[in-house]
Amino acid sequence: MKKILFLTASFLTFMAAAAPQTSQAGHSMAGLTESQAPRSNEPISGKVIESMDNGGYTYINLQKENGDKVWLAVMVTPVVVGSQMSFMPGIVMNKFESKGLNRTFEAVVFSEGPIKTPDAAKTPDLKKSPATSPGSKGATVAKEEKISVAKATGANAITVAEAFGNSAKLDKKKVVVRGKVVKVSARIMKKNWIHIQDGTGSQKKGTHNLVCTSQDNAEVGDVVTVSGTLAKDRDFGGGYRYKAIIENAKVKR
Repeated sequence: MKKILFLTASFLTFMAAAAPQTSQAGHSMAGLTESQAPRSNEPISGKVIESMDNGGYTYINLQKENGDKVWLAVMVTPVVVGSQMSFMPGIVMNKFESKGLNRTFEAVVFSEGPIKTPDAAKTPDLKKSPATSPGSKGATVAKEEKISVAKATGANAITVAEAFGNSAKLDKKKVVVRGKVVKVSARIMKKNWIHIQDGTGSQKKGTHNLVCTSQDNAEVGDVVTVSGTLAKDRDFGGGYRYKAIIENAKVKR
């Protein structure tokens, strides 16, 4: 009983802190009670295909075994894209607008938390010391074999592999790269961290996945053209060091 009251209080505190929003039924979400909101009644399991942190919550895009995708939100917790996870049921918010993420979700299940599974036990603890943090290597998405994106055209156009291979020559210079978005971590250090792949580069060498920081948004699966300044050996601390990264990027679909 105490757990239920705590979870309900945490959820309502979060909603009260959010900007006033309106649901399909016209209710103010900030004033929506648990009895008014629909609930999911069964645990939700699937593969994590996208995650982002904002406002004390981790938003997780989960693909279920039948192929359906569902967005969940839980108190901030580390997750690994590609891992299998299970979550407890919770309140469902339709047409949920997150101003911090600058997007409206068709529906979000505010889950009561993850269910411990073998995969969950392997999920890295990002609060650990830098020596044990997964860092940029742990955040990199595995190479998708089916990706084949044509190289951008025009001045300063390069491929993902060329961003790494020519990083010394391109350091602090403007570049343009075209690729498929495979991961987005939103509003981390006031930036969106967008991972793109174009089919070039080597997963073994870590030259297949290029991270771009931007104020623009992108969705996993989008094919985008990114223009910004390439930086070589960028170190953000905590083990997050990038051989090549594009900063202050502009993203066009």
